[in-house]
Order: sequence, then structure tokens, then C-alpha cells
Amino acid sequence: MNKDQKSQLVAQLAEHIATTPHLYIADTTGLNAEQTSKLRRLCFRRNVKLIVVKNTLLKRALTTFDVDYSELHPAMKGTSAIMLSQINNEPAKLIKEFGTTIDKFKLKGAYVEEAFYLGHEMLDALVSIKSKNELIGDVLGMLQSPMQNVIGALKSGGQTIAGVLKTLEEKAA
Repeated sequence: MNKDQKSQLVAQLAEHIATTPHLYIADTTGLNAEQTSKLRRLCFRRNVKLIVVKNTLLKRALTTFDVDYSELHPAMKGTSAIMLSQINNEPAKLIKEFGTTIDKFKLKGAYVEEAFYLGHEMLDALVSIKSKNELIGDVLGMLQSPMQNVIGALKSGGQTIAGVLKTLEEKAA
């Protein structure tokens, strides 16, 4: 591969990384063709982009950004694949699920929510980070709770004014 081809690969890799806010580096050492195919299908179904990369090209691509990715350099050894996703915890869930069937598939490092995570032992912490949709659901649930209490109180009084007043009086006491 000549210098122009390498620079094109670095530019393409940088473009992929720029379009997704969450970057995971996984160890794919020892995966055979069948296991790699299963992993690729699983990633496709979950909207996670999986790219097998050379560590030196990944390092070069990461230098094009304002963020200092040097904390991830220890994770860039051996056979690496990057997993890119719009949802912060989806690759972590995928690594955990796929790693239960294949011990060789491990997390090397990640850049999620503007923080660095190194090593497979950080996988549980990454899985527990809530995604944007999960947080919105939690907030909506908290906002709906008081409304549901009032509606339940109104319904319990038989929807008569006397019943409503009695229910509100009992709530106040």
C-alpha cells in the first residue's frame, strides 16, 4: 500500500469517526471467519459500525481531531476493530453479549460521553451508562407520576364532586 492509499484510508476512517460520537476499540484476536461474520451481522442489526483497522492508521486518524485521544494509545495493540455508534451504550451491550459466547472478544478501550475507558473491566460501567432515549423515558416517567396520582384520586371518588372533595380532603390530612 502506497502513501496516497494510506492517506485516503486515514481520511475515510477520520470521516467515519467524526460522524459518530462514541468510539469503542475491541480485541478481535483469534476470531475465525464464522465468528467475525456473526459479529458483523449483530453490529448491522444494532446500527453499530464495525471496522477492522490497523492501529497505526487509527492513531493517525485520531490525530486529526481536537480531542487528545492519546489515552487510548495503550489499547491500540494487537488486532483491533473499532465500533462506532450514535447510542452511547449499544456497543458495550453488544460486546458483553457477544463476549459471553466467545471469550476472545474483549473491550480494549472506549471514548464515550467525552470520557476515556480502558480495559475490559470497564465494560460493566459502560453498559450501565444510560442512553439519551433511556434518560428521556426516566424523566417522562417522573413527570407523569404526579399527574397519574391526581387522575387516580379523581377516578376513585366516583367522579362526583362530593367524592372529589372527600378525596382531596383525605390527601391534605
